[in-house]
Amino acid sequence: MPDLPDTAALVHACREAGLAPGDAALLRRHATTVYRIPTTAGPDVIAKVAPRATRHRAERAIHLTRWLRAHDFPCTQPVEVSQPIDAGAFVVTFWKHYDQTQRGLPSARHLGALLRQLHDLPAPPIDLPAAAPLQHFADLVTSSATLPDDDRTWLVAERHRLLAEYAELDFPLGTGMLHGDAYPGNTLWDGNTALLGDWDEPAFGPRELDLAPTLQGGIRFGRSTAELDAFTTAYGYDPRDWSGLPILTGLRDLHTLGSFIRRAQHGDATAVKELDIRITSLRRRDNSSWRAA
Repeated sequence: MPDLPDTAALVHACREAGLAPGDAALLRRHATTVYRIPTTAGPDVIAKVAPRATRHRAERAIHLTRWLRAHDFPCTQPVEVSQPIDAGAFVVTFWKHYDQTQRGLPSARHLGALLRQLHDLPAPPIDLPAAAPLQHFADLVTSSATLPDDDRTWLVAERHRLLAEYAELDFPLGTGMLHGDAYPGNTLWDGNTALLGDWDEPAFGPRELDLAPTLQGGIRFGRSTAELDAFTTAYGYDPRDWSGLPILTGLRDLHTLGSFIRRAQHGDATAVKELDIRITSLRRRDNSSWRAA
């Protein structure tokens, strides 16, 4: 099959899956392009169109979420078709759509409870990679044409420093299956049930890695002490007095730069501005608030 633009890849995959792509609505175009496909029977469908090079991640997400749902874990549900579907330079997956228009996102407390349930599950019969924070960050930074040379040098050095300190940590919670990008923005409602979504980065590693993003939100994104208390209470462990937490939140700080670096590469002026704000605050080593992506 020749390489296809993502819209043509969507049409091809929909036909393979027996779906009608004619009224598909673009929701987001980034590293992964996301469409909503109306259906005449049952809930709408979400289509994720990703580069073919990420096929292993798409396949893992489908297998893992099916296994999780078989173990009564509340996660987003892949559509019951044979997938992922190869479409030229892309790979396409299909997911049930959950209408979120009637209420806000689940709270940090809900996420804490979801992570407790996830971390208590047995190891899945799926090959999960070892957790590798900032694995591709240095390549992303050094290949950026929009970052100043001085910032590129500092970010690579800061990554090296944090990973060296991370390698020396002892983790009180031990190791197990991780979601890999667990923060309240990756939760959603299915009726009155909170679900955990976005299964692109599951891994096996220190469980504290799944707690750090929400706790980093208390530093950078204005999450209140009450929200963080509810999160840690629901999880059953509070790492805020653990000496290793600043290292994990520092790794998360750098991780959150990735999408802005990619958007800046495509001329997104808002991303360029926010990137400058974030890097400046990191280099000053302050805890100023950032605008949520």
